[in-house]
Amino acid sequence: MPGTTKERTSDRLRSVDAIRYVTALREGGSLPGLVEGDDDGTWVVKFRGAGQGPGALVSEVVAGEIARQIGLPVPELVLVNVAPELGHAEPDPEIQELIEASPGSNLGMDFLPGALPFALSPEEDFDPELAADIVFFDALVTNIDRTPRNPNLLTWHDQTWLIDHGASFYRQHGARPLAETATSPTPVMREHVLLPVAGPLAGAGDRLTAKIGAAIDPALAAVPDDWLGEEPEERRDDFRRFLEARLAGQEIFIEELEHGDE
Repeated sequence: MPGTTKERTSDRLRSVDAIRYVTALREGGSLPGLVEGDDDGTWVVKFRGAGQGPGALVSEVVAGEIARQIGLPVPELVLVNVAPELGHAEPDPEIQELIEASPGSNLGMDFLPGALPFALSPEEDFDPELAADIVFFDALVTNIDRTPRNPNLLTWHDQTWLIDHGASFYRQHGARPLAETATSPTPVMREHVLLPVAGPLAGAGDRLTAKIGAAIDPALAAVPDDWLGEEPEERRDDFRRFLEARLAGQEIFIEELEHGDE
């Protein structure tokens, strides 16, 4: 049922066809849009023709699917098939151009109606174990976009939901293979919105390491080949080696996060 962020039993993302472009969501730089699908669902779609290109969609799937498989609350992700004609009725030429540049599969995230922006409340205690698990996960995938200015968290049905993982694995856009950057310092991670209320990160590592190890290959398998360039298996292997090295050397980023300013 759309809008319930239901669980999947397959490694593959299910596909829906976009039947109507509803509106642009201009909060993000990638100009995502709210789209109705042929499954009666409403999806927040990130388009492969946006400025960040398909690499950002790869990050969304790999990070989002790992998070989902280890038990963190992430809205359902799907592949949204977009026809260029979808934008013909849209009066904004920028959106027309974006849709026309994004034929085929794009990334959809289940729209959470009535969700509220996340804010840490001094009147309420945030679960320190959950906070530590989220911080550990974000450090693993080098998601630098979960700051107090832009937490990319939503509150929906009395639960905190993780959204927008396109900034994860940000070093994939550099000249070096991603795996070669696995132990590079990431001091900006100390700005994580949940770090001040997180429990011990080593405890999160104990809870999550085995689950993450089992989740890596299914998450990579969920990425469409045509998002990965000319050598999709080489790209998958690069991500795999990066994640395995991050897991094996997790004490490095734990120390950086917990004691980096000392």
